Amino acid sequence: MQSLWNEEEAARHKGDLAQRVYTSRLLGRDKSLVLHGGGNTSVKILERNLLGDDEAVLYVKGSGWDLEYIEEAGFSPVRLEHLLKLAQLKTLSDPQMVNELATHMTRAGAPAPSVETLLHALLPHKYVDHTHPDAVLAVANTANSERRIADIFGDTVVIIPYIMPGFSLAQACAESFSRQAGKNTIGMVLMRHGVFSFGATARESYERMIRLVDLSERYLAQHDAWNLRHAATSVPPPAQRIEIAGLRRDISHCAGNPMIMATWQDARTASFVLRADLATLSQQGPVTPDHVIRTRRVPMLGRDVEAYSRAYREYFEQHAQNPGEPKTMLDPAPRVALDPALGMCAAGRKAEDAVIAAELYSHTMDVIERATILGGYRALPARDIFDVEYWDLEQAKLRKAGTPPLFSGEIALVTGAASGIGKACVESLLARGAAVVGVDLDSRIESLHHRAGYLGIRCDVTSLEAIVGALDAAARAYGGLDMLILNAGVFPGGAAIAALGNNAWREVMNVNLDANLTLLRECHPLLKLAPRGGRVVVIGTKNVPAPGPGAAAYSASKAALTQLARVAALEWGADNIRINIVHPHAVFDTGIWSNEVLAARAAHYGMSVEQYRTNNVLKTSITSRDVAELAAEMCGPLFAKTTGAQVPIDGGSERVI
Repeated sequence: MQSLWNEEEAARHKGDLAQRVYTSRLLGRDKSLVLHGGGNTSVKILERNLLGDDEAVLYVKGSGWDLEYIEEAGFSPVRLEHLLKLAQLKTLSDPQMVNELATHMTRAGAPAPSVETLLHALLPHKYVDHTHPDAVLAVANTANSERRIADIFGDTVVIIPYIMPGFSLAQACAESFSRQAGKNTIGMVLMRHGVFSFGATARESYERMIRLVDLSERYLAQHDAWNLRHAATSVPPPAQRIEIAGLRRDISHCAGNPMIMATWQDARTASFVLRADLATLSQQGPVTPDHVIRTRRVPMLGRDVEAYSRAYREYFEQHAQNPGEPKTMLDPAPRVALDPALGMCAAGRKAEDAVIAAELYSHTMDVIERATILGGYRALPARDIFDVEYWDLEQAKLRKAGTPPLFSGEIALVTGAASGIGKACVESLLARGAAVVGVDLDSRIESLHHRAGYLGIRCDVTSLEAIVGALDAAARAYGGLDMLILNAGVFPGGAAIAALGNNAWREVMNVNLDANLTLLRECHPLLKLAPRGGRVVVIGTKNVPAPGPGAAAYSASKAALTQLARVAALEWGADNIRINIVHPHAVFDTGIWSNEVLAARAAHYGMSVEQYRTNNVLKTSITSRDVAELAAEMCGPLFAKTTGAQVPIDGGSERVI
């Protein structure tokens, strides 16, 4: 492992806290050191307070911040003197400790300090870094791990046997450090947990961390356990999207709410899930307590969610018998599933949670295989895993958790999503917590949003092959489909029937009708497996109930699509799928309505542009967002008992009324 310190970059970070930010980001760049909010860093600074007194303040990484992107605002300033006094107490519960940290910050709006704040305070160094390096964890999770750690580091580190994070760990580390630290000590190894380094400057503390991790990597390399040579194996064939959706449905039912499920089928994952000893290796537990909550006790092998749920309940009942505060059992659904055909499936209430679980377990695979080469992987005992999973602080989070967004854990697909009504539908569904797959011919669809819960696919909806590819991608990314918004369509230039050619007619029918038939047919098996039932919203038009001259192809195609949706509502009700139609009119913020076209149409009717925009009973304008909000609501509980409905959103059309 090499230091990423750059003098030119570092020079732009003026001051102790800015230097702390810089080296924290360097650590965060390397995913073999920290993942998704893991690890923490700190700096002790003497500051003058409002009363003119100098006081020592510990700036420690705040909860919710990721080291890779942390800023100065992401550090919690806690009064160091109070922390040192707390450490003298004989006992302090973790909830009490968290309260003391929060009530002794110098900035009320700062994030909650790390639960390891006391440990940072007690180490007698200005800068402290803490990471969870894959290389060290691989060594620390072996049968003779302490001897190996001592062989690697000698007197450069203090070795701390595993203790659950919190007040007791801070006290134990401080006591061991005071007895064992010498002139060569540059760090501390917490067995099955991670590594601490420290120094007088940000650079010194950071580069000591790199040195310690590099020693571990070199040790693994010497034992042929660093550069893993995976067994030659072919990547499993792309999993059938119906199988994926079925597994996601079962996991969702076990969890008690819809779940996103992302699937990994790369060669590296295949090599692990096809191991003959997978059942032994994977069922011992996570490599560090920091992974317990997001990946659960052990991954599920295969697809028997019921059996996994029973085993999890037995695990809870076995370990929750200690006296004291009753524990509220977490939902018994797996967060990671390993299957020879599907690869690795990672579940979470949000797309971000599924990605985090997958990335954590991806690193777990490396650690397990390296430890196995060293003589055997040894995880924490089940009792210790339970104590972390059902930690008082985690139970408090569970009790305080607010109501999740309306569509949390659900997946929507929107066609024609790069602009206009389709783009607005994507935004409305994302705002309600859904993971959204947007498809469009326009390449802008791929970069419409940059977040784990959005997947943009360039797709020609008139191509069966393209539609199948998009649905396969949606299943791999999120696990299935709950909502379908059929929005893609074309509105050709006006033509009287007498002048309407067959090719023009067929082109409109191909996009507005035939493509939607294909989409409905191909999406039906996925919608049947939606945990809360499938929902389809068809974006129609006022031209269905009130056609106008010169729009025969468009009006007929949308009328046929409406009739198709009505028949689908009749046929699919038994599958718990509801289909409804919205009929917008005069939505002028879409691509077909340029300023020139709008001005020309207004002039044709002898109106101003504003009069033309609001030419309806309510004298109001209709926007893409208005249509999108109605479409999103039709997927929600307000329309839970409605199917086959046609709802206008046109400000009131006299011809329709």
